[in-house]
Amino acid sequence: MSAVLDLPAVARPTLRIVGEGVPVPVSGGRTVPYANLDYAASAPCLEAVRDTLDAALPYYSSVHRGAGYASQVTTDRYERARRVVREFVGAWRRDAVVFTRNTTDAMNLLAHALPHGTTVVVFESEHHASLLPWTRGNRVVRLPAPGSPAAAVAAAEEALAAAPAGPRLLVVTAASNVTGELWPVAELAAAARAHGARIAVDAAQLVPHRPFDMGALDVDYVAFSGHKLYAPFGAGCLVGRSDWLRAAEPYLLGGGATASVGEHVTWSADPQQRHEAGTPNVLGVVAIAAACEALTDWQGLIAEEERLLRRLRTGLAAIPGVRELSLWGDRHPRVGIVSFVVEGRESRAVATALSEEYGIGVRDGKFCAHPFVRRLVGQGKGGCGDGDGTALRASFGIGTTDEHIDRLLAALRRLVA
Repeated sequence: MSAVLDLPAVARPTLRIVGEGVPVPVSGGRTVPYANLDYAASAPCLEAVRDTLDAALPYYSSVHRGAGYASQVTTDRYERARRVVREFVGAWRRDAVVFTRNTTDAMNLLAHALPHGTTVVVFESEHHASLLPWTRGNRVVRLPAPGSPAAAVAAAEEALAAAPAGPRLLVVTAASNVTGELWPVAELAAAARAHGARIAVDAAQLVPHRPFDMGALDVDYVAFSGHKLYAPFGAGCLVGRSDWLRAAEPYLLGGGATASVGEHVTWSADPQQRHEAGTPNVLGVVAIAAACEALTDWQGLIAEEERLLRRLRTGLAAIPGVRELSLWGDRHPRVGIVSFVVEGRESRAVATALSEEYGIGVRDGKFCAHPFVRRLVGQGKGGCGDGDGTALRASFGIGTTDEHIDRLLAALRRLVA
């Protein structure tokens, strides 16, 4: 997982996003085409996803147990989406695919399903969705951000080896939502195996940019969100081994999770139904499946992203007072996410100026990874940033153009001059 394909520049992929070139107001009463560089927060919708939903809406109905034609059609689409997602992440046929609201919900579901007393090992560099859910009834070992990929593997091995007898879970990201850096998932999975542990991967920032194969990586669980995957309709996924999910009490109590209700309640033995009580977000699930099926030209997508990433990072490095944040150095492989600070300028003030004066959308703050961002912002001679541990983040994907990147660079040059 830590290797990036060395691919030549190719023509832009044919996939298109909804809202490409939409006009936004800027100072002086003008409008300009929006430069959306905030994909890591929520990616725009793919036209292919919108078209799939347009086709599904006339037959929309509640899924499961309905005899009507619309219910049968919608149920088929919903269950077909499980198969599409399972194939998209390279899961085993016996693995469960549970649909959730987002990655945070998926990780909280997994935390709910852990056997009592599980030792959970997690790095402080994780997104809060992967950092925070594990405290109830478990022993949590929080590791500092490692200085290198090899140090990450060594730290995980040491923590797992020292864990008491009982279930163990290693939680890692596949691609950082702060720096975009790729984590050594295969090596970490091997470390977990060597110490009798399972591994759960937050792939929310990876799957829009790179293929992911649970079988090849030997991963037990993977979680991701539709709104990062060009399907922003409020659904997510937890995919992985079914035994802990089958043994756990239902995540939500209600219709659909039950096999029988009388004086006593019998819960469904199917871990997917067991943890999907209530009417699910059918259209969100259909949207995720449509996005998974649309993302097939990985070679072209990766090559274009690598080209834009080089353009952005080279331009930022040439602006005095701008410092890119990185855990493992400039040359470590990463996806289309770049965080940086501007010396002497508040991150919110810079982000606001980029929006109001240039029609550019970036993110500012700590990106739901507070310990990690504070650590990175505090690095460096003199410590750049606004003193409260915040930064700016530019992130991109399908639909991003050279003009978007160049507009950001030109705007930053003017703002820091």
